[in-house]
Amino acid sequence: SSRIAKYFKVVQRASTQTSETPSCGDAGIEPKQPRRDPLLQLVSLQKASGCWVLDPALAAALGKTSKEVENLKPATVNQEVWATILALIWLHGFKMDAQEEWELLAMKAVSWLRAQNG
Repeated sequence: SSRIAKYFKVVQRASTQTSETPSCGDAGIEPKQPRRDPLLQLVSLQKASGCWVLDPALAAALGKTSKEVENLKPATVNQEVWATILALIWLHGFKMDAQEEWELLAMKAVSWLRAQNG
């Protein structure tokens, strides 16, 4: 179906875009990295199982700092569960216009979340 084709196109774009690694230069100079589409960043960070990991790359894709996303996590919630919930909220809140591109990966994430609940 066209929905699957759009999904694979997004996944392919996310996997072909690489960020440049900084060279060992002056530590005071920020390396120039190409701005990546946050949706593509988020897609590329999803694990094969369907979850996301709570790390600085996810926080950056969500437009937040690591501290911001970690400080809001309830103490009893697993970090991967929290990261996956944040990713799904971001998709629904900021990328509804591209829902056909991400809805399959969101379904995989929801299946993963349900499996965590036991």
